[in-house]
Amino acid sequence: MKGNSDKDNFREIHSSVTAVGGRKWMYALKPEGKWYNYRSYISYFYLILFFTLPFISVGGHPLFQFNILKGEFYFFSVLFTPQDFVMFGLGMLIFIFIVIVFTMIFGRLFCGWVCPQTIFMEMVFRKIEYWIEGNGNRQKVNDHKEWTTELILRKGFKHFIFLLISFAISITFLMYIIGERALFLIIQEPIKDHLTGFIALIFFTLVFYAVYAFVREIVCTVVCPYGRLQGVLVDSHTLSVSYDYVRGEPRTRQKTEEFGGDCIDCNLCVQVCPTGIDIRNGSSQMECTQCTACIDACNMMMAKVKRPLGLIKYASASNIESLEKFGLTSRVKTFLLILIALIGLLTLILATRKIVDVTVFKVPGQVLRYNQDGTVSNLYSMKITNKGKLTIPITLVLDQPVGIIETIGLKPDSLFAESKIDYLFFITLPVNKSDGRKGKVNIKLMSNSKQLYSGNLDFILKL
Repeated sequence: MKGNSDKDNFREIHSSVTAVGGRKWMYALKPEGKWYNYRSYISYFYLILFFTLPFISVGGHPLFQFNILKGEFYFFSVLFTPQDFVMFGLGMLIFIFIVIVFTMIFGRLFCGWVCPQTIFMEMVFRKIEYWIEGNGNRQKVNDHKEWTTELILRKGFKHFIFLLISFAISITFLMYIIGERALFLIIQEPIKDHLTGFIALIFFTLVFYAVYAFVREIVCTVVCPYGRLQGVLVDSHTLSVSYDYVRGEPRTRQKTEEFGGDCIDCNLCVQVCPTGIDIRNGSSQMECTQCTACIDACNMMMAKVKRPLGLIKYASASNIESLEKFGLTSRVKTFLLILIALIGLLTLILATRKIVDVTVFKVPGQVLRYNQDGTVSNLYSMKITNKGKLTIPITLVLDQPVGIIETIGLKPDSLFAESKIDYLFFITLPVNKSDGRKGKVNIKLMSNSKQLYSGNLDFILKL
């Protein structure tokens, strides 16, 4: 970046680490302004969705649920199972390409506006901290003086509220995994009956509390790989929160017609930054989450000194340096075409997706059974999953050769909507001396006249 910054080695220094390698605590000033208000509205909408979606169901099934333990995943109340792994893998690939394309165009905008970590940190926990302990500069002063009863009470109350909110987040998070009914059973019934679930609830509560009370921006600057990923995705044409150094440099508090840029070096853009960077060092800094706090701070100061707004703004490096208009580069267009192709492929797979999944295999350890009438039986297991919303009749038939199917236990004649059944059955065939050691049998699963499954199974005739 061009300019007169004396911190030429800023890329070698982590914003949250001191010169001796210790933790540098961030005392960010509370941002105010148009962009902060926009972020607040989006955050409120997101928080309402986050805490209400687990309670929304359609047709008795959750709108969204990711039950990893049972292998059941609901998207818009549509059931997906591990048999849909191809769709899941394709969906993850599409998500990765969306991140790539979005980052190429808008930089790390996702982090500052819709990332759950940022929303909870800046729009929930940080606001509570401002309310209880005051603005960032006041917090810094209090943390460097003798502890008083008032300060202890304020910090104790803050951390108590943090724990309660972390518990609420943990409850909601687990509801997305096991569902609201299962979670309320964990809370209402004796702990000994749901020890694993209770431990998980406490564990996630402590994790969320530790992240938002202590780890904070370290998640964005060190833990999250997205910040490092953006370094290979952004270029001079990427839109991002940028400092207009052409207009702002050289920095001076006393602007004259002969000398001085618009930046008055008030340092307010640094003081409001939640990750502690100086945006004037460049827009492609790894720690920048593009939260726009510096834009609001700079615009407020420019208005006070009666200078044009927009010294810090959304712009690309090429736009600032050469006033080049924004446009999609060939690299972005290439990735965009790949993304469209992947979305088309996923749409095709979803449109042709089977409602009923069937898996058949020989029961381990059961080789064959000789019968008194000279026939031989092999034992099989069939797992059937109905991902549809209607109950369907089912019939298992032996297509060839001639033989019979004997069901163990009750013979299922229907498959309820969005349910699974395990079906054990024997296939019995007559054996001739001329028959070989192994053969093949073909079975079909029918729903009235519609064939749901057809498969050839190995059949052992002789040992």
